[in-house]
Amino acid sequence: QLQASGGGLVQAGGSLRLSCAASGSIFSFKAVAWYRQAPGKQREWVGRIIGSGLTEYAASAKGRFTISRDRAKNSVYLRINNLNPEDTAVYFCNGAKGSSTFWGQGTLVTVSS
Repeated sequence: QLQASGGGLVQAGGSLRLSCAASGSIFSFKAVAWYRQAPGKQREWVGRIIGSGLTEYAASAKGRFTISRDRAKNSVYLRINNLNPEDTAVYFCNGAKGSSTFWGQGTLVTVSS
């Protein structure tokens, strides 16, 4: 139901926008969240956008990460500015619908120094 894309190899200091596309309406999810999992580490929550459009971020993500939504494209985006090697991870999107949670396949972001 959800598919993340947009990852790749980026130099430190650069920016990237990841996409999370829904197979149906993105508004069918009461919230869409972004997570990431760095090599050898646990998956961590980055932030989310809820139905009203309100966004929330992990403390570590405030300032460089921005979540947005495009109704026409049924997509949620995660923009990351001023990337650093510690941002290297697989990024996942996750949608909450009713009592269910749907995970999309992740997209790999690699930041070179």
